[in-house]
Amino acid sequence: MIALVLLLLGGDDLAARAARLHREAIVADGHVDTLQRVLLDDSDLGRRLPDGHGDLVRFAEGGLDVPFLALWVDPVFLGPAAVKRTLRLADAFRRVCDAFPDRIGQARTAKEAESLVAAGKVAAVMTIEGGHAIDDDLAVLREFHRMGVRAMTLTHTNTNNWCDSSGDKPRHGGLSDLGRSVVAEMNRIGMLVDVSHVSDEAFFDALEATRRPAIATHSCSRALANHPRNLTDDQLRALGKNGGVACITFVASFVDEGYRKATESTYDPQGEEKDLLQKFGSDLEGFARASYARFRKETPKAPRPPLESLLAQIDHAAKVAGFDHVGIGSDFDGMTATPEGIEDASSLPRITEALLRRGWSEENVKKLLGGNVLRVMRESFGE
Repeated sequence: MIALVLLLLGGDDLAARAARLHREAIVADGHVDTLQRVLLDDSDLGRRLPDGHGDLVRFAEGGLDVPFLALWVDPVFLGPAAVKRTLRLADAFRRVCDAFPDRIGQARTAKEAESLVAAGKVAAVMTIEGGHAIDDDLAVLREFHRMGVRAMTLTHTNTNNWCDSSGDKPRHGGLSDLGRSVVAEMNRIGMLVDVSHVSDEAFFDALEATRRPAIATHSCSRALANHPRNLTDDQLRALGKNGGVACITFVASFVDEGYRKATESTYDPQGEEKDLLQKFGSDLEGFARASYARFRKETPKAPRPPLESLLAQIDHAAKVAGFDHVGIGSDFDGMTATPEGIEDASSLPRITEALLRRGWSEENVKKLLGGNVLRVMRESFGE
C-alpha cells in the first residue's frame, strides 16, 4: 500500500514538474504554416479558430514562445511570381504583428526572441520554405534578410534551378554552383540553412558548403519511417557534427511507418493539383485558394499513429545526433494528420511530460523544447 501511494505521489509530482518545466522553458517550433490561413482566408489569429492547429490563443495555451512562421511558396509560383507570393506572405506576417502588438512581435535574433518572451509575447521568426522564392537572385535573398527572414529551406517538393529536392527528379546531383553560392551568402548575411526537403546529395553538399550550423526545420528519422523527406542516421550524425539541429516534425506519414504505408497509395497530391491547375489556368491565386481549401477539408486516410511513435522519433534523433542537436518542428497548419494526443499547438505540454516519464533529464528536455534552436540562432547570426 505504501509503495502504491508513493508511486501515485511520484506520478502527481512528475506531472507538476513537467508543467513547471514547460512554463520555464522557451519553446521554439521550427516550422509553422499558419500564415497561409491569414493570406488565403484572412483568418483572425487573435481568437481561437474552430479548426486547424494554431492561433495566438492556442500558442499561449501550449506555451509556444518562438514559432518559425513559414512563408511557404507553392512550387506553382515561379520566377517573379514566387517573389511576389513571398512578399504577400511577409505582409500577412506583419499584419498579424501589427494587429496584436501586445501579444506577438518579430524576432530577428535570439536576444530579441528572449526579450519578447520575457515581456509575455510570442517571438515570431520569419522564414521561407522553398528556395525558388528568391528567383535565383542573391540580391532578392539579401532583401528578404533585410525584411527579417532568418531561415530558408533550400527547396520544397520541387527541384529548383540550383538544389535537388527529395520529392522531385534530380537535376544537379545535389547543389549546383549557384546553390553553393546561395549557402555561402546565407552564411555571410546570417540566415539559417534549412535542409528539410532537400535530396540526400543536396543535404551533404549543403553541410559541406556551410560554415555555420544548419537546421532541418521539420523532418523525422528514416530509420523509423522510410519516407524520403526524413533524415537517415548518417544525416543525423552529420547534422550533429555540424552543430546543427534536427527539428522533429509531427506529420503522421513522416512519424510512423505503418501510417506511411497505409496512406501512400491513397493520396495523390500531384494528381489533385493537376486537376486544379487545369481548372484555374494562369490564375495562380485562384488555384492557391482552391488548393488550400481542399487541403483543409482533408481527413486522415488511416487511423492516426500513437503519440508513442512521435516520442520514439524524438528519442532516436537524440540518440543518433545527440541531445544538443534535436528540436521540434511541428508543421502545424501544413498537415492533415498528427499523432494521437497532439491536436494542435495547445498539446505541446504533453510532449514535455511524456519525455520526463521516459527518463529524460530536465536539462535535455529544455534543449529539445527550444534551447538548441536558440543556440543555432546565436551561432548563425549573433545575439
